[in-house]
Amino acid sequence: MKNYADLIDQSFEFPSSEFAVKDKELYFHGVNLMEIVEKYGTPLKLSYIPKIGQNIRYAQEIFNGAMAKHKYEGNYTYCYCTKSSHFQFVLEEVLLNGAHIETSSAFDIPIIHHLYDKKLINKKLLIICNGFKRPKYIENIIGLINAGFTQCMPVLDNLNELEQYTEKIDKKFKLGIRVASDEEPNFSFYTSRLGFRYRDIINYYKEKIQGNAKVELKLLHFFINTGIKDSAYYWSELSRFIHMYCELKKICPTLDSIDIGGGFPIKNKLNFEFDYGYMADQIIENIKWICAKNHTPTPHIITEFGNYTVGESGATIYSVLDQKLQNDKELWYMMDGSFITHMPDVWGLNQKYILLPLNLWNNMYHRVNIGGLTCDSMDYYDSEAHIAEVFLPKYNKEETLYFGFFNTGAYQEALGGYGGIQHCLIPAPKHVIINKDKEGNLVSKLFAEEQKNEDMLKILGYT
Repeated sequence: MKNYADLIDQSFEFPSSEFAVKDKELYFHGVNLMEIVEKYGTPLKLSYIPKIGQNIRYAQEIFNGAMAKHKYEGNYTYCYCTKSSHFQFVLEEVLLNGAHIETSSAFDIPIIHHLYDKKLINKKLLIICNGFKRPKYIENIIGLINAGFTQCMPVLDNLNELEQYTEKIDKKFKLGIRVASDEEPNFSFYTSRLGFRYRDIINYYKEKIQGNAKVELKLLHFFINTGIKDSAYYWSELSRFIHMYCELKKICPTLDSIDIGGGFPIKNKLNFEFDYGYMADQIIENIKWICAKNHTPTPHIITEFGNYTVGESGATIYSVLDQKLQNDKELWYMMDGSFITHMPDVWGLNQKYILLPLNLWNNMYHRVNIGGLTCDSMDYYDSEAHIAEVFLPKYNKEETLYFGFFNTGAYQEALGGYGGIQHCLIPAPKHVIINKDKEGNLVSKLFAEEQKNEDMLKILGYT
């Protein structure tokens, strides 16, 4: 292997649907990234909006296709969980593609009002209100329902939540119950802290909901922290959950829907493999089989994909400031940003992302460690998901190496405290949005400048 291009070509199926190299420069979803860097500089966050709609439409296609194949009597609803990314441009694209909303905070509800005021939604939008709820969150949910959002559905997370709605909601309303799933054996705890224990659900329904004229139980919800995957653990938990639906449905005629949460994975390596269509098919087939075995009507199915919706739309791009050989074998590329502040999943969860250079693909390569700007010893990246090493092109003093981490569009801004104070006062990078105009041409615009010192001084009380 003579150069970096040879390394990638011989190691992976490349180019792929997302990536291509033309004239020694990397393209991401058809976007020439070096042109973006030359226009805006680094570090920068990039959001490629069309990918959001593409993923939503694909999930709708495979679930509806599986329902048609198995003659499944029920419909499919795609919800987007807003905690993955709350940006307006994300929500607008989500809604344009027929998705509904799942919330987790009191501060989600003003976003709903804003979208309604802008005529981007109507009051029939399905709004799944999840999470353990503080008083303000409950107050805002009550406000939505009383304002006529007929499909706003609080999902009960604890035994004491219902009374707070029935006291203040002035009409009949719909709700759901979250089931506390058991976690994988290697988790630090056995059962999720969220939701009702299985053994409490039937008695709770009989004592608190059955016969209550103001309440209509419509939904049973569950979620697996490790996501949807073809494992004995996932199928066991899904089966247990559907059996609970069947048991509850026999005494609760209004129950007609299940929410199987999120958890579709995204690509974190070039040799990523996951058969989304197969998983959708098996989920539908298993639910139908269990319901038939229990002589129970099949439920409508809701998913609430977050990372899957927005993750693959994002990239985070840096340049190498300098290289440092710290001993005989450890070479550091020092970048113009920080993992701790810009991509906290890397630091906190050891998350891996696709890492590729933007230029110098014809240069020789070597193994490197990538160092961030903070003084924290954990601000580094030294291994890829597919191998235990990082390789990047060599460069000389007359060259600048640019590289990017890809599919970083979910959670990073929220976890890193976007626009706030971060470790060593490292500023938030500039943020660029790329979309297509009516003719299908790519258009970029600067959504946010790099955070300025005046912004930080104000937060810290100096001005």
